[in-house]
Amino acid sequence: MTAKILIVDDEPDVEELVNQKFRRQIRDGSISFVFARDGVEALQLLQARPDVDLVVSDINMPRMDGLSLLQKLQEADDKKSTIIVSAYGDMSNIRTAMNRGAFDFLTKPIDFTDFEATIGKTIRHVEMLRDARHRQAEAERAHASLSRFFSPQIASRLALDRDDTEMSVHPREVAVIFTDITGFTGLIEATAPEIFGALLNEYMGGMTEIVFAHEGTVAKIIGDSILILFNAPGDQPNFSTRAIECALELDTWAEKFRQECHSNAINFGVTRIGVHAGPALVGNFGGGRLFDYTAYGDTVNAAARLQAANKRLGTRICASAAVVEGVTDLKSRPIGDLLLRGRSEPLRAYEPLSGENFGAVAQYVDAFAKLEAGEATAISAFAALVGLHAQDKLASFHLKRLLNGEKGAQITVE
Repeated sequence: MTAKILIVDDEPDVEELVNQKFRRQIRDGSISFVFARDGVEALQLLQARPDVDLVVSDINMPRMDGLSLLQKLQEADDKKSTIIVSAYGDMSNIRTAMNRGAFDFLTKPIDFTDFEATIGKTIRHVEMLRDARHRQAEAERAHASLSRFFSPQIASRLALDRDDTEMSVHPREVAVIFTDITGFTGLIEATAPEIFGALLNEYMGGMTEIVFAHEGTVAKIIGDSILILFNAPGDQPNFSTRAIECALELDTWAEKFRQECHSNAINFGVTRIGVHAGPALVGNFGGGRLFDYTAYGDTVNAAARLQAANKRLGTRICASAAVVEGVTDLKSRPIGDLLLRGRSEPLRAYEPLSGENFGAVAQYVDAFAKLEAGEATAISAFAALVGLHAQDKLASFHLKRLLNGEKGAQITVE
């Protein structure tokens, strides 16, 4: 690489001296020089030659002195590394130059051995800066490209090309959200392809924007289902809180979207959400040729089962105690001990609430306590609740169970 250096000095013999002293480097192509007689000419030359790497400038010159030129150079977007030349002992100007961003300084009369060493040091500095800027630009381009396909957290790590364990498969504590749309197959069959494509893109765009706002990771989208992770790939000490808050916002947005679709005669289904926390295997499961950052394990399966349980329960969000208990000041109500398909032990589940009638919630909690204790008065308690709040599907679900002879809080969910 040829280092391109601009010498700014009004002395008539400077150009000849420099070319003579650096003739070997000029001949072998390691250095090339251009010359200007004052700051004004230097700025004009730099506009025509933006590839200049380094400026060496005298201070005392006509029209624009070296300190004024230095200030102009530091105000530019492409700041040039600058060496200031000053008379020996002129410390006031040297201090001003360094305060304005000069990389180094030389004193007159110039010692060309010192001059060559200073230029060599500055060129190495310029090369380091250029390499850092190049790597930053490459990372920014990679991040912009990857962000079209991956969650911001994953895109950042891929763009930085970090050689660590975060992206490789490893066990990790995570919170998992699993979402699904009811009646999705029927929606595909009943909707024109061009309308369906726009509809699903709008839905997925809105849902993923909410996930990213809560700094979650979209691990997988399969048809209408979304798998979301918290505390992966990076550490998030409050990951349970993030997951629940994200689930509540997803529910609010999805319900609004569904109602807007219905007003346009499109039968868009309810979005059901399952939330669970626990250990999982997370990382890139795509092998050597593909990238597939996702999670596997019982925690992920349980989140999917909790999502599916909403159908029977009449709820839209079903969250396990494992994630709910990690959230402070959460308004929720118990659903029961769910015996999910594929699990031998029941999982205590809750319905997180947002903007609900908390007086009715207190009434529900009282009725649920009677149900859990096996009290006969549980039927009348739930009947009174349903009478006041006929739209409460979870209360109606428990009332039907009791009327069918079921007891207790354990519920088998297929």
